[in-house]
Amino acid sequence: MAEKKEAKRGIQVAFPDILKGGVYSNIMHVTHTREEFVLDFLVVLPPAGAVTARVITSPGHIKRMIAALQQNLQKYEASFGSVAEAPEPPRPLGFQPPPK
Repeated sequence: MAEKKEAKRGIQVAFPDILKGGVYSNIMHVTHTREEFVLDFLVVLPPAGAVTARVITSPGHIKRMIAALQQNLQKYEASFGSVAEAPEPPRPLGFQPPPK
């Protein structure tokens, strides 16, 4: 009997033109509920600032994101040297998350 070979299928992902250039962020604000983490990415250039992107994800996925970021930071530092942590931004930023 012939063995069936499982074909590896890639997932086709659309990448909208508007996102291809990315967005700049120099501050991130994180909030969470029991079910979700909300990551708001901002660009703050005094005297004003604006949210440039918002990502909402599950607690389980946020753990995978943190692990991926840690792994990539380690690879980056192995190639380019240690990265100094950026100083905390001044408080308050004036950013008000949406009301619940």
